[in-house]
Amino acid sequence: MRLVLVGPPGAGKGTQAEFIAAHLSVPKISTGDIFRANVSQGTPLGVEAKRYMDAGKLVPDEVTINMVRDRLAEPDASEGFLLDGFPRTTPQAAALDKLLADLGTALDLVLELVVDDDEVIRRLSGRRTCRGCGKIWHVEFDATTQDGICDRCGAELFQRDDDKPETIAARLREYADKTAPLVDYYGAQGKLVGIDATGPVEDVTVRAIDALRSYGG
Repeated sequence: MRLVLVGPPGAGKGTQAEFIAAHLSVPKISTGDIFRANVSQGTPLGVEAKRYMDAGKLVPDEVTINMVRDRLAEPDASEGFLLDGFPRTTPQAAALDKLLADLGTALDLVLELVVDDDEVIRRLSGRRTCRGCGKIWHVEFDATTQDGICDRCGAELFQRDDDKPETIAARLREYADKTAPLVDYYGAQGKLVGIDATGPVEDVTVRAIDALRSYGG
């Protein structure tokens, strides 16, 4: 099965991608992993991408898409894959469709993790990071015994700027502007399936796998 996972920040895409890819026995492919691999290996695309990143600029779609093309052409993706973090915009989605057509295949399904903004802010703003060991706790879902102190190493906990409500709200606005239109794009193709991404991780995984089974996954 060839699958794309979409959803707002804090929807649990990374966690669910691992479980779903394992269930389908396909590689989980994230743009973050692809970028790191290309940069660390010093590939021509990695060198080009690093030039933009070092300058504090966004890597152009063309470079990203060529990296994705190379990754999807690898043997382990021949029978299927799960894309996490790509595409992020409708132009990228159109480019992915063309890329797959060139490879003689197409997406089977796009799974949307549906969660409202209030829940996203609750999930992300409650995270606390340990200054010592780096472990991430949560004031509600995974609280420490002593408030503000890591149970693992005893160091102080802090809230990252990325986890502050105002930053999360800005990320959600950006998602609504750039990525949410993918829902309409894939919905028009009849490939979109939405699942409720609230509740325990295990429950969300069960819903996702049930949805995939309905489509032969």
